Amino acid sequence: MRCAFFRSRMRHAAVGLAACLAALLAFSPPAAGQETLPIKSRSAILIEAHSGRVLYEKNAHEPLPPASVTKIFTLVVALEALRDGQVSLDDMVVVSRRAAGMGGTQVYLEVGETMSLEDLLYAIAVESANDAAVAVAEHIAGSEEAFAALMNERSRALGARNTELSNASGLPPADVGMPGRTHVTTAYDIAVVSRYGYTLPMFEQLVSTYGPYRVREGTRDEREFWNRNTLLRFYEGANGIKTGYTREALYCLAASAVRDNLHLIAVVLGAPSIQDRDEDIRTLLNWGFRQYEARAAVDDAAVLARLPVSKGEAATVEIGAARDVFVAVPRGSAAAPAVELLLPAQLLAPVEAGQVVGEAVVQLNGQEVGRVDLVARAAVPRGSTWRLLARTASRLLGSLLPWPVVH
Repeated sequence: MRCAFFRSRMRHAAVGLAACLAALLAFSPPAAGQETLPIKSRSAILIEAHSGRVLYEKNAHEPLPPASVTKIFTLVVALEALRDGQVSLDDMVVVSRRAAGMGGTQVYLEVGETMSLEDLLYAIAVESANDAAVAVAEHIAGSEEAFAALMNERSRALGARNTELSNASGLPPADVGMPGRTHVTTAYDIAVVSRYGYTLPMFEQLVSTYGPYRVREGTRDEREFWNRNTLLRFYEGANGIKTGYTREALYCLAASAVRDNLHLIAVVLGAPSIQDRDEDIRTLLNWGFRQYEARAAVDDAAVLARLPVSKGEAATVEIGAARDVFVAVPRGSAAAPAVELLLPAQLLAPVEAGQVVGEAVVQLNGQEVGRVDLVARAAVPRGSTWRLLARTASRLLGSLLPWPVVH
């Protein structure tokens, strides 16, 4: 590992994170010479979630209607607003006439009814409720149209190449009063946005909930939600994500599973039947878990470096990774990930515990496959004047005397 100067940046710079994630996925080489799998869906992709590397694809960049898989984009924009403090889970969302009038799967919200943002998010993720998606969109952006613009903007920032969404539910535009509007995305773009979703607080919690989840508890209008993604019950390691169906889109599914630290995301669009959809997803995930294994690249419990701290109560601080990083390698391969630490020469007190101070860049076979923030493992307050003077004097003495000075 070697160190280089790294310019400081904001911890929650969403655009920077998005650009990083997009670059990793966009420049991952396609699955050249890939094995042909018996996929019946019109479009499909399998990626390794830590790096974004494409492991398998079929028509992955073809724009297609995604039906309710759209709600992945809806959740991502909503959870970013939650993370950034723009909204709260306890917000009571007032249901508009437009939201209450949505067809298809719904919570049967009534005009003027109030429901917490938290319950509405579960309604979107678990029940796939169209009325809840519109209510959340209007609460965050003022209108569904403005929210759709945010969905498209964030998708582009994340590296989604062929996404143009017109609404928050995934219903055909003509069915929701938007005739002539386009509502399409690709398997690749869904994988990009889903991968980013797993970095957001609460995303995995929402999309991995099978049920039951109840709203309006204790009233005659109580509703109980169960997820239509049966892989959550019957596929080992499944932790998401979202199903979808319309007559135009046919059967769609974005799925995620983790086994032995290997996190795979599979997406299929345009499957002829539910059975074909689920079988295609199993085929992709099973193939991925057979072909690849996760190899540890960065351990979040390890001390990766010690940096000098100028004007601090302590002279140095330990540096570690914000999270573990694993790299997918072919099973039985001798390939070993390399890690480069991007750090400044020193820090200036005060330093907060958990403060982002640099990055670790992970490479495999000479190609970048991941990045992770490097953080201070302890707080270092600014030192008192007397402590700083004593340390300076000790160093001066140490430079003059032939034996070390204890300080």
